[in-house]
Amino acid sequence: MGVLTLLTDFGLTDTYVGVMKGAIAQINPTLTVIDLTHQIPPQDIAAARFHLMTAYPYFPADTVHVAVVDPGVGGQRRAIALQLSDGYLVGPDNGLFGGVLEHRPVLAAVELSHPAYWRVPSPSATFHGRDVFAPVGAHLASGVALAELGRAIAPDSLIQFDLPPWNREGQVLTGHVQAIDHFGNAITTIPGSAVLGYIWNLRVGVAASLAEQYGPIPGCKTYADSARGSLLALIGSHGYVEIAYNQGNAQQQLGLAVGDAVQVVLG
Repeated sequence: MGVLTLLTDFGLTDTYVGVMKGAIAQINPTLTVIDLTHQIPPQDIAAARFHLMTAYPYFPADTVHVAVVDPGVGGQRRAIALQLSDGYLVGPDNGLFGGVLEHRPVLAAVELSHPAYWRVPSPSATFHGRDVFAPVGAHLASGVALAELGRAIAPDSLIQFDLPPWNREGQVLTGHVQAIDHFGNAITTIPGSAVLGYIWNLRVGVAASLAEQYGPIPGCKTYADSARGSLLALIGSHGYVEIAYNQGNAQQQLGLAVGDAVQVVLG
């Protein structure tokens, strides 16, 4: 009675998600399959990284997380499965697991090289989610050992997603936008713990440059602490500083994009 989650950029218009679940059910129809989201913007590895990282802690130990945002499908990128202390990750080796791995070490890693655990020995060149990742996830959640799924690889050989770390110099915290959610809130790399206990405000750089700035944007506790139609910054439920627009869209208001620089000034 294992638990398996799915995260993709497949959307819900086509049958892609449904047939992945069908491939899982062919192996073990008793698994609990939970959809994290299938609305990741197409090929957006940064968004997949963030959403998987923030969802991961809310699942039971030994949950198998299958994540498929895979612009390199059918190419040279590796298909992998990872064992952590409290769960498993299955998907392409393209950096989307980097957020989870910032907080948890890899105990073991394999390249998925054993076709006996795929749906078919010769998978589609464009749909590894159905033919490789979903079946492997189902076998793993059903008790198959990680070592049976493929050849061991070194954890330090995994592809990293390059997002600059945040830093502090005196009373100034510098970070970057790491994700933008459905509401247009821009989530930064600055942890909320860094601003607790301070009066603070935020400035947004344009195209990763602080030469041009919007702001200062006041740091608030809740959305209701600012007037409707105004910009604010606060600590989101994910634990990071985010930029919002009360009853509006901060991304559209500021023209924000993943990678844009932000600066918090502590009072």
